[in-house]
Amino acid sequence: MKNYIVTIAREYGSGGRECGKKLAELTGYKFYDKDLITLAAQKSGMSTDALNSVDEKAASSLLYTLGSSIYNSGMGSVNLPINDKLFVVQSQIIKDIANSGEGAIIVGRCADYVLSERDNVVKVYITSDFDTRVNTVMKRHDLTQSQARDLIIKTDKRRSNYYSYYTGEKWGKADKYDVVVSTARIGIDGAAGLIADYIKMLG
Repeated sequence: MKNYIVTIAREYGSGGRECGKKLAELTGYKFYDKDLITLAAQKSGMSTDALNSVDEKAASSLLYTLGSSIYNSGMGSVNLPINDKLFVVQSQIIKDIANSGEGAIIVGRCADYVLSERDNVVKVYITSDFDTRVNTVMKRHDLTQSQARDLIIKTDKRRSNYYSYYTGEKWGKADKYDVVVSTARIGIDGAAGLIADYIKMLG
């Protein structure tokens, strides 16, 4: 069966990361999430702690066209903010992963956009209803309902801004993805199984 690169965009509290890990177990594909920070630090020589602090955060509120020019210009041409350096390095790592010929699952980091010209990419968006996400985040971080709601709204906004800044496109639009699945009713295992079945059908 042909190996695919599965990119996972996810709403906060929907279980997107957990779904990706489960999918890795089902497919045997390599799983990449925070690992990309370590790889970026090794490739760039920058501090892992420093990169973690800006992971999936846009450099500023500047127009997305600036972000697009940064992505296309390369890291060495200007004195870039660390956020932009991380994006450029991670994008190259994502391309290297895709070029390896091995199956892989990549969470976030605009991977669907970075690999948009490849035909062996399965673009996935993981969602869930808001109340379910609130309950999940409350339990995960021992928060009140109000705190969980605020964290979800803040995190989703940050992810949306990050995606728009570096791609010039809107995050979370259903027509951008091959598979959009809610974990609310079928859970993490069910969602991962559904995506695995989709990959089998492609193969």
